[in-house]
Amino acid sequence: MIRNYEGDRLPVADPDYKQWIDIKQIRRMGRAIKMGVAASHMSLEAAGIRNPDAIIMGTAYGCLADTGVFLQKLVTQQEDMLTPTAFIQSTHNTVAGQIALLLGCHAYNNTFVHGAFSWKTRCKTACCFWQKILPAKSSRALLTRSQNTHIPFCAASDCIKISLRQICCTLPRQEPWQGGGRIFVLSAEKDEKSLAQLTAVEMLYRPASENETAQQLLAFLQRNGLQPSDISLLLSGRNGDERSDSYYEAVEKAIFNDTPVGAFKHFCGEYPTASAFAVWMAAGCLQRGKVPQEAMVKGDAPARVERILIWNHHQAKHHAFILLEKC
Repeated sequence: MIRNYEGDRLPVADPDYKQWIDIKQIRRMGRAIKMGVAASHMSLEAAGIRNPDAIIMGTAYGCLADTGVFLQKLVTQQEDMLTPTAFIQSTHNTVAGQIALLLGCHAYNNTFVHGAFSWKTRCKTACCFWQKILPAKSSRALLTRSQNTHIPFCAASDCIKISLRQICCTLPRQEPWQGGGRIFVLSAEKDEKSLAQLTAVEMLYRPASENETAQQLLAFLQRNGLQPSDISLLLSGRNGDERSDSYYEAVEKAIFNDTPVGAFKHFCGEYPTASAFAVWMAAGCLQRGKVPQEAMVKGDAPARVERILIWNHHQAKHHAFILLEKC
């Protein structure tokens, strides 16, 4: 469901956390932890899995909001009568640890804090985990997460321009800063609950120009035995900012002239790990076999959806190429 919003934030739609978390624990949890725990339960229930073989997380800023709360109280209360809760919950791996405690999962647990590359790093780690750590196991289900919460000073530091707007079928002038949490269950084996196949993930840091990015993107497709014409939909990270979108347009004109192009940030907002939302959206499109017209930027929604290429960049520095296919 698409929600209307106004202002400089696109607020997360919080579910009823009491479905998964004891009410006494909810009061002691920060918002990021509640989001992560609830999302993990929802993902595991949808996949029909009780306990994953590993928990691999990725976040750009972690629980930095709780750090800010603690430091603010440190100043306003003159270092007196401080509660340790916000400090304890301020570490980047707090969410992964809390999920493991509540699930009773004693398996591999790691959190990557690599800025805009955090989510992509965890996907590559999951692939290595399958190949080297769990080669003999049959289930090989990994719980992977990407999460960031809205932190006011982060919007300023990333130079995001804000104005009043509402969600609509076309991209607004500039996307609002946002946060969110997505948790996926990845498995080496297909079953009746599988949504899509994650075929390849690649990262590109600080390319010299749009031309270099186009060459790297074309090489990425060729390494996977594909040409631009084999892509059903290019899902780009356009965010309504002319500085950012002109980059996408230059590469699209170079190699994706005949490919339908969609966008996703007018649904979720802009934040470093927004690629994870694109993966969730693409997986749903592949499962249903159709793309909503509201997502389209160029061309009509493809009649058949077999393969979706996600290309997102954060400030033209951190580029992610993610290929998903129908399974």
